[in-house]
Amino acid sequence: MPENKYVRALFPGSFDPITNGHLDVIRRASVMFDEVIVAVGDSPKKEYLFTGQERLEMIHELVADMPEVKEVRFVGLTVECAQREKAQVILRGLRNLADVQYEFQLALTNRAIGGIETVFIMTGEKYGFTTSTLIREVGRYGGDVSGLVPPNVFERLKEKLSAEKGL
Repeated sequence: MPENKYVRALFPGSFDPITNGHLDVIRRASVMFDEVIVAVGDSPKKEYLFTGQERLEMIHELVADMPEVKEVRFVGLTVECAQREKAQVILRGLRNLADVQYEFQLALTNRAIGGIETVFIMTGEKYGFTTSTLIREVGRYGGDVSGLVPPNVFERLKEKLSAEKGL
């Protein structure tokens, strides 16, 4: 690869909420790529705890000190977002063997329909079990998830779950 090649990576996800595992991947990727775009996906088929704008704001707060990281929202195919953002690679985090099977299928599909490669980063071992779904579920039942999400996210999560109980 030429020394002057600029490589932009797109890290897509729903980030509902963003976890310490996501942030770990973003930080590690930020030293590997010239630019990392955290792409917050909105799917009409999914029911989210946080709005797309709330998820984007939380991420913005977390990456404010990382000039090589920016955040965007998108609806539709990840490969289309990657093309719009002129990303050369899609970045995905892997936690376990189940992730490998699923992500392998996505990577092959993205390459076939969009001509874009996928780069995988293994999550840090202390985050291998963490998912946004698990965090939302444990939080709904009053479990302590403060060590699994950044402090600003934990505060918003407590507020959101408290308001949800008040319905």
